[in-house]
Amino acid sequence: MVLSVQLIAFTYIWITLMPNAFAVSDIKKQPQHCSSSMKQIRKQETRMERDDSTKVWPLKYQQLLHIEGHDFSLRPGFGGSPVPVGIDVQVESVDSISEVDMDFTMTFYLRHYWKDERLSFPSTTNKSMTFDHRLIEKIWVPDIFFVHSKRSFIHDTTMGNIMLRVHPDGNVLFSLRVTVSAMCFMDFSRFPLDTQNCSLELESYAYNEDDLMLYWKRGNKSLNTEEHISLSQFFIEEFSASSGLAFYSSTGWYCRLFINFVLRRHIFFFVLQTYFPAMLMVMLSWVSFWIDRRAVPARVSLGITTVLTMSTVITGVSASMPQVSYVKAVDVYLWVSSLFVFLSVIEYAAVNYLTTVEEQEQCKKKGEISGMYNIDTVQAMAFDGCFHDSDIDVDQTSFSLHSEEDSMREKATGSPSTDSPQMKRKKSLGGNIGRIILKKNHVIDTYSRILFPIVYIIFNLFYWGIYV
Repeated sequence: MVLSVQLIAFTYIWITLMPNAFAVSDIKKQPQHCSSSMKQIRKQETRMERDDSTKVWPLKYQQLLHIEGHDFSLRPGFGGSPVPVGIDVQVESVDSISEVDMDFTMTFYLRHYWKDERLSFPSTTNKSMTFDHRLIEKIWVPDIFFVHSKRSFIHDTTMGNIMLRVHPDGNVLFSLRVTVSAMCFMDFSRFPLDTQNCSLELESYAYNEDDLMLYWKRGNKSLNTEEHISLSQFFIEEFSASSGLAFYSSTGWYCRLFINFVLRRHIFFFVLQTYFPAMLMVMLSWVSFWIDRRAVPARVSLGITTVLTMSTVITGVSASMPQVSYVKAVDVYLWVSSLFVFLSVIEYAAVNYLTTVEEQEQCKKKGEISGMYNIDTVQAMAFDGCFHDSDIDVDQTSFSLHSEEDSMREKATGSPSTDSPQMKRKKSLGGNIGRIILKKNHVIDTYSRILFPIVYIIFNLFYWGIYV
């Protein structure tokens, strides 16, 4: 009986514990299977890393350049003599020159040369390593900025135009492509016959001469330019490089480099657009001296037209120039030309006034003579623009004398005259118009025809002799 009870209890325990045992065995077998698969994956990754050299290079250059082992926030040789930084510039283009804003825009390659022994690395082939802009943030580079610059940027298409080349002995070449818009202090006292001197200035922002010494790498040959550089209004006469020192009261003396270039303006555009039209307007105003003094509408309209045209030319030139407080060369020429045009209008005002005074005095002496003239003669002379009271008086008297002589000849010969009185009046009028214009013009017009051109020619000789 006891044996049967033990047998039943053993059977119950066996049935209860066996499933748990199988489950535990399965759990133990599963990690073994996962661990084997993980080992295979790790072997594949190791094999891929060996085949892919890009996985090794970042670690390799960091080990070679010792980037992690130095503090590159400090300059090379900190605490000792200033680090020399050579500069080399190649000008790609001078994009624009603005007289209104008094600035220029230039694109160039800026190259820095210095030595940082912290970046030296062993090399059996003595080859340098070249990097792009991603390494710049991890090492020390000179903090060059452009003095008097308004806008500047580093080109970043398709990637940042920055190149870093490190040699085994620690010599570094740092090159970047920059576009800068900087101020150019222009003098327009001789505009448009002027020559402008502009300069781009380079300087370290944080390091004074005790920490950093800027210099041109190859002297005057450090500044190179492209042969095809040209501008629409200027001719670039020369590029030159120079250096100097700049003092700031709060921080001390700084090394400064200068890129100097001389611009000479092309004059032909302004000759066609400004000087030649002004000359034509002045000469056109002289035409009024040859028009009869009684042709008031013709002479007044000609004078006003030339004055307004000169005002338009002056306004157009002033709109394209900065508002400077001194007189420019073009202002001298245009205002003197406007003065000549204005004086031609004043000249006719004086002639008209003196003519009116003379005619009034003659009318007082001779009395009222308007009833003596035929309406045909008055209309003919009015349409011709040569209506002179004194001249008509003379012509009418001569016409009466000619008529009496013709009638006496007809009576003596007994043959009638073939010309009618109206035809005789027309012939007499036609023959006397030229004499009236040449001999009966006012004395002021006679002198003005000679004096105005001579004075204007003398002015041009002095002007072009001084400014050219």
